[in-house]
Amino acid sequence: MAFLGVTCSLTGRAWVGPSVETGRLAEAMAQDTDLPGALCMTLARLGVGTQEARGYLEPQLRHLLPDPRGLKDMEKAAARFLVAVGARQRIAVFADYDVDGGSSAALLLDWLQQRDHSATLYVPDRIEEGYGPNEPAMAELAAAHDLIICVDCGTLSHGPIAAARGADVIVLDHHLGGETLPPALAVVNPNRQDESGELAHLCAAAVVFLMLVEAGRQMREAGGAGPDLMTMLDLVALATVADVAPLKGVNRA
Repeated sequence: MAFLGVTCSLTGRAWVGPSVETGRLAEAMAQDTDLPGALCMTLARLGVGTQEARGYLEPQLRHLLPDPRGLKDMEKAAARFLVAVGARQRIAVFADYDVDGGSSAALLLDWLQQRDHSATLYVPDRIEEGYGPNEPAMAELAAAHDLIICVDCGTLSHGPIAAARGADVIVLDHHLGGETLPPALAVVNPNRQDESGELAHLCAAAVVFLMLVEAGRQMREAGGAGPDLMTMLDLVALATVADVAPLKGVNRA
């Protein structure tokens, strides 16, 4: 294949054009949607069908947001979170030090602040403590708090979570899980080994957002109402892009 007379890249890699079948799909899409041919070719090469084209180009959250209850432990995590808020219990947020962890923590702290509830934020020292919960920090937090929420970390932290005696621990994470889960009250993670993998592309902030969606649902079922989550979507978008999460499904919204 040649484009403008060029058949390969500077490194000698040959240009590979679309297959005949892809070309046919693109042509059919252009006829059915009135979209530009070049755009239809790109969509066809991405595997986007004619019926999906408009939704792919103009994604809307209300159409793409997954049901939070599709993730294991989600209802349990949201219920425990609401108990802590309602009973004015002491809450600590243990967050990873990257953008995803910071955005995840900001989501929780913003939500709590709107409910006039404060929380302790703990971000480990990257050099001295490394990634994820550690036993001294978790033991110290457990001694002064009723609930510890680990965001963007914790799925593999068996020892540190076991050290949090006297406090309940909720893990909201997206990192690949092991064969066993840590001894937390709830581990919400689309990359747990016993999950379907359909939401494996979510970053931790998106998992936290879904937990807040579930919390809002439980509040409405009880006759109450929670903060407006739409005002927090900028944090989820920031974390999604910064963590280089695949822009598919709800991530496109």
